[in-house]
Amino acid sequence: MGILSWIIFGGLAGWIASLIMKTDKKMGLLANIAVGIVGAMIGGFLMSIINKTGVTGFNLYSFLVAVLGAVVLLFIIKAVGGKN
Repeated sequence: MGILSWIIFGGLAGWIASLIMKTDKKMGLLANIAVGIVGAMIGGFLMSIINKTGVTGFNLYSFLVAVLGAVVLLFIIKAVGGKN
């Protein structure tokens, strides 16, 4: 995927994850993009642990993997950050 695809993909995945984790009001566009891109990497790593493929392109499966990773990332951030 190209850089523009990663930005769009990351922004959407980060936004959906922030809605799931109820952090959307605190996050802006750049935070959603960053969380989505890092979440895609985390999701890919988690899927490799169970011998599944990670992010393979701009498709539904990869999107779900990225959202899963972004939710895990936001969970960790909330746990470390306290009541935020």
